[in-house]
Amino acid sequence: MASFVRITVLVWADILAAYAMWVMMTYLTNVWKLNFTHAAGIINIWGGIALIMPISFAFLVDTLMGNYAMLLLSSIAYSIGLSFLSMSTPPVLSKSTGTCSAYRPECIGDAQKVLFYTALALIAVGISGHIVSLESFITEQTTSQMEDDDGRKTLWQIVGIFAMVPVTIIGGIALPYIKPWSIRFGIPAICTLVATLLFVSGSSAYKCKGPQGSPLTTVFRVFVASASKTSHQCPEDVNELYERRDLNQLVPHTRGLRCLDKAATILPPPQTQEEQEKNRWRLCRVTEVEETKIGIRMVPMWMTFIICGMVISIGNTYFLEQANRMNRKVGHLKVPLPIFLMFYDFAKSQSSQIYFSLARSKQYAPPIGIAVSMAFSVLRCITAAKVETRRLNVIKTHDLVYKPDKRIPMSIFWLLPQFLLLGALHGISENSIVGFFKDQAPPSMRSYRGFFSHGVFGLGNMASVLSVYVVGKVSEKGGKPNWFQATLNRSRLDNYYWTLAALSAANLVWYILVAMCYNYRESASADEEAPDNPGSSQPYDDNAQCCCCFG
Repeated sequence: MASFVRITVLVWADILAAYAMWVMMTYLTNVWKLNFTHAAGIINIWGGIALIMPISFAFLVDTLMGNYAMLLLSSIAYSIGLSFLSMSTPPVLSKSTGTCSAYRPECIGDAQKVLFYTALALIAVGISGHIVSLESFITEQTTSQMEDDDGRKTLWQIVGIFAMVPVTIIGGIALPYIKPWSIRFGIPAICTLVATLLFVSGSSAYKCKGPQGSPLTTVFRVFVASASKTSHQCPEDVNELYERRDLNQLVPHTRGLRCLDKAATILPPPQTQEEQEKNRWRLCRVTEVEETKIGIRMVPMWMTFIICGMVISIGNTYFLEQANRMNRKVGHLKVPLPIFLMFYDFAKSQSSQIYFSLARSKQYAPPIGIAVSMAFSVLRCITAAKVETRRLNVIKTHDLVYKPDKRIPMSIFWLLPQFLLLGALHGISENSIVGFFKDQAPPSMRSYRGFFSHGVFGLGNMASVLSVYVVGKVSEKGGKPNWFQATLNRSRLDNYYWTLAALSAANLVWYILVAMCYNYRESASADEEAPDNPGSSQPYDDNAQCCCCFG
């Protein structure tokens, strides 16, 4: 099972890279000396792009590339990006650029900045490509291998899974004790490069599937076909719309969004129906139109999920910056910051399992779970506001308001409850959104459910940058000081958390209203479900050539 090991090492490298990137906020504020809102903005924009891109990458995989090509190119981009990130630290190129080698902002020249931002772009490509193809490609290989082994897991598979535990411990506990940032970023870069080379070395042994068509192509065809017939009227009799009755999984016609019905309208002569059927960008089936309608009707529900993404984005930005100057010692041991990521991941996985094991109604478990996660969002913001108020009181008591680099005599474990609540929020919301999409989306679109949930959280990441700007501008009206000052000690982050709590509560009420008005479809049956993995490796009725024709 050497091929399985060659692919699994990419997962191990991803874990190390994730722990290294998770503390990027402290690197930007400690070394670059950026304002904490500026640093958070960089991270949230970068993280948002990395979470939104998988939708377009999945389309490329399904129409042009296949999982192997995407995994290869994204792994190369990941390796180069992490290498550039390590090279962007002051000591590495100090002699070549004529800058100093200390970890200070004056030692960061233009060359280092170009490398840094280029690294972020390449790492985003690597993360997005792995989100799309890594799990799918592993599933392709293990499925074929287990068929050969009569469904038994091999020793290598078991070892590969359990090896993630020590890798997590190394990334979460050992890696943070390395002081030089060049080495801290360099170790994941080397591991990712080695993992990529191992992956490439097994190329001849992989069983690869080529592009098999994307359901998004159908959506594009419906919009193009309906737009091309804007001057034509839809027939009064829906039976006159184009449909192929000989195919399975037909979706009945609905009266809403009639403008899209033009895509299934058969035009009068001179062109015959047979001639129109040959151009699939001018004539679509009723089922294809209705599947597009279902996606559009889900948009109001999807918009309510963005606030959850905004709240989740605070975890590796403002929470981390709060912990950065707090007391990290437990006895004589200094606790590394990534320990919170381990608690966060634990809460994320366990909360989701507990909720769905207790849910009685499988059909309504996802929408109710979304409401539960939104309630956790409110509770998390309130908890964070209370803890931040206490932190500011400790700062004032010890006269540390204008001493941002001084250690605050308050244990970082005061932040543990809000990290656990954040993990519970993320776990329940992510799995509930995926479940909602699986149940309510057309069967052809269900393989994209994971990518759309990532995309919603990515929009939330980017929206958080806008929220900070708007809240800051509103807070300074009437001559009052802006809640976001140059340093965290002088800022009123607690007021921002209270604002997010109010916004989350209002969003919960709005979600309940939208959910009550939503017309739910029957829950997907077992034989209709897409694969458990969020990849897009399953065949789809629409062939990939349509995309090429459209281009």
